[in-house]
Amino acid sequence: MFPMNIGIIGLGDMGKIYARSFAKAGYAVYGSDLPHLRESLEIELAPYGNIKILEDGKEVSRKCDVIFYAVEAERVAEVISMYASSTKYKAIVAGQTSVKHPEIKAFEQYMPKDVHIITCHSLHGPGFEPKGQKLIVIPHRCSPSAYQRMMDVLSSLEADIAEIPDYHMHDKIVADTQTTTHVGFESMGTAWKNAGFYPWDSASYLGGIDNVKILTTLRIFSYKAHIYGGLAILNPYASQQVKCYAQSEAELFKLMIMEESAEFRKRLYTAREFVFHENNEPLLLDDKIMQEFSLAVNPGNRLPNSHLSLLSMAYSWYKLQINPYHNLVCQTPPFRLRLGIVEYLFRNEDLLEESIETALYKKSIRSDDLEFHSAVQEWATIIGCGDMKGYKDLFENTKLFFKDRLDDGRENSSEMIRRLSSI
Repeated sequence: MFPMNIGIIGLGDMGKIYARSFAKAGYAVYGSDLPHLRESLEIELAPYGNIKILEDGKEVSRKCDVIFYAVEAERVAEVISMYASSTKYKAIVAGQTSVKHPEIKAFEQYMPKDVHIITCHSLHGPGFEPKGQKLIVIPHRCSPSAYQRMMDVLSSLEADIAEIPDYHMHDKIVADTQTTTHVGFESMGTAWKNAGFYPWDSASYLGGIDNVKILTTLRIFSYKAHIYGGLAILNPYASQQVKCYAQSEAELFKLMIMEESAEFRKRLYTAREFVFHENNEPLLLDDKIMQEFSLAVNPGNRLPNSHLSLLSMAYSWYKLQINPYHNLVCQTPPFRLRLGIVEYLFRNEDLLEESIETALYKKSIRSDDLEFHSAVQEWATIIGCGDMKGYKDLFENTKLFFKDRLDDGRENSSEMIRRLSSI
């Protein structure tokens, strides 16, 4: 056993993953959650031997040398305020939220001055173990020796650790890699729901990059709304980037319906030159692998697709002057897939030309694009207004439409991510 005790306040899906991972690494782990969950958690985690469930976060805070707050972003300040005063002298505290502004504010407000604040962010969902996954570490208030102790603890997870010096930088990057990424896929799901069809039943969604769109959308909706709502509503940089994405999509959609070919092409070619220039090492997703992951039962001949969601993403990156390849430091599987399929489209001259021609002149896809346009604007308005309830309601309504395929989608997307990442 290692001499340091690891504490985890909040034993939801992610908290349990990290409790098990630290226990496997040999640490004594102490955790807490809501009182009525204690018995079931003790039964579930008993096989690991060195995980003990305590009465509450105060007990965890008194006993542990490194304490992780694994609670949702919208409740993190409340939970920290309840237990901070009990924190062990010179302990290290960290949060596991995806948005660091509210977390750091609460740590600064409630934690004793002797406590070291070294926060982190696991860039994967509960479907993956930490080993090999990206883990961001952000030192905020700590001594060099405390930082080394924390790095020693985290290295036991065998994660791919990246250090970011400042939580502001983290939240700016995450606004792109997570919030805007999620809005793009959430908008696709809402558009398909509003149109009343499943994309795998349509010949317009039979290509390899469409398989990625569909499975990533199902993957996102298979998880909990609060995960994405906290990212979108509580990140101070998110609304600006989502607004730009919505504006970019609206500009392109207007040019499409007016059939303004020259201006439409000019904007897309300018975006391509900015994002996909030769200095960026391409991801080069394998089309043969993407083609394997179709949910279609009886696929016919593929019909052209405008790929408006992907065209809008590249144009938005250009307007924001964001190089998405630089943001791979905070990549999640959905972000890497999104960048990969946008790259695939813009680096394939024939497919890009087909997409542009379809966007401008194929009326058969126009109703789908209208539904997507409406969905993007709806999601952007909700986020811009900071409407957490509206976000969760729209998420759950869309999720309900796909309920029979969510588990299948998550399983297939996990395998697809594994296959594409191994190339």
